[in-house]
Amino acid sequence: MHTTFPGLALLGLAFALTSGAAEPKLEFAVRGQGSALDGTPVVVRLETPVAVGPYRLQTGKDRSVAASVFREGNSTYLAAVLDAIPAEGQVVFNLVPADAGKGVQLVSKGDDVEVTIDGLPFTTYVSRTGPKPYYFPLIGPTGRPITRAFPMKDVAGEKRDHPHHRSMWFTHGMVNGVDFWSEQKGHGSIVEKTRSVTSAPPAFGQIRTTDDWVGPDGKVVCTDERTVRFYATPTARIIDFDISLKASNGPVTFGDTKEGMFGVRVATSMDVDSKGGGKITNSDGLNDAAAWGKPAPWVDYTGPVEGETVGIAILNHPSSFRYPTTWHVRTYGLFAANPFGWHDFGMKTGGEHTIPPGESIRFGYRVILHKGDTPSASMAAAYEGYIKPPTVTVKTK
Repeated sequence: MHTTFPGLALLGLAFALTSGAAEPKLEFAVRGQGSALDGTPVVVRLETPVAVGPYRLQTGKDRSVAASVFREGNSTYLAAVLDAIPAEGQVVFNLVPADAGKGVQLVSKGDDVEVTIDGLPFTTYVSRTGPKPYYFPLIGPTGRPITRAFPMKDVAGEKRDHPHHRSMWFTHGMVNGVDFWSEQKGHGSIVEKTRSVTSAPPAFGQIRTTDDWVGPDGKVVCTDERTVRFYATPTARIIDFDISLKASNGPVTFGDTKEGMFGVRVATSMDVDSKGGGKITNSDGLNDAAAWGKPAPWVDYTGPVEGETVGIAILNHPSSFRYPTTWHVRTYGLFAANPFGWHDFGMKTGGEHTIPPGESIRFGYRVILHKGDTPSASMAAAYEGYIKPPTVTVKTK
């Protein structure tokens, strides 16, 4: 199982050592691809043995970024969140061992996985409470939740509509005629079948799963493979969510309905209808209700949480099926990417799609929980860092 989009976070390298050589001294040359970048995650596959553990990528005396070396299968990887990469030219970093720091850490707790950043809660992957897996809560860089607590918890002042809006999730309302979106009578369920967890503090954490989409009759409609990665910067929290949907049990049709697909429910104080300053902005500059149903590479939903302006942006990777996705983003607080609901969105062409037996479609999203409004979060630049991450060349010194 491997669900990584080309150019998204996995970058090839150019060096090798003979087996049995001493621990190498590595140099990482990082070059931007036409855009100045900051806070950009990269995951680099290493072609030579390097000890697993915490590191720093260092250049000069006073500049370094946290990094982690981890293993997955038979491969070794380095993960980091790079700072201040120029649009042109390059920055050269040395790989330096570091003391263990807290950073991003994942801990399995029964059926769930808790994700912390610097020892503080960030989110929990909840696999079996309810008819679909979800992530709750999503806690932003100010230390406060950016997603609604209901129906998982009762919080005074929150809206209590749509109890199937469980913080952050992926599903759809019409799959071979089965409703996986709502939790009404006769709904389908998404059941986790396998899981692997990689905790590589301080820079990286990852959850991979395979899941069955099961109808009310107990039969598997289709399957998926998910890879969810977690990163942190001083001003943002980043989640990369990649998923492949496979017609594993015969053809599968994703129907034309607005009820889907990759969604979050923002905190009530942030939603536009609460009139506290909430705002929806898409990459074309459309705001609030005007952004509903429109195709766009990214959308940002901002608003106040306990007196501070914060935002949650969802970015759609160009390798995704039907990029740029259309958006089921509502002023009452629902925020979802849905490439199938074309009829509901007012388009002349129907949006349903049938995956032939044995074939798959793929989607990639980056979720950025940030401080401030859309301009101050430099969302356009963040999107460039997502679709055109810096190139990394590695050599021994």
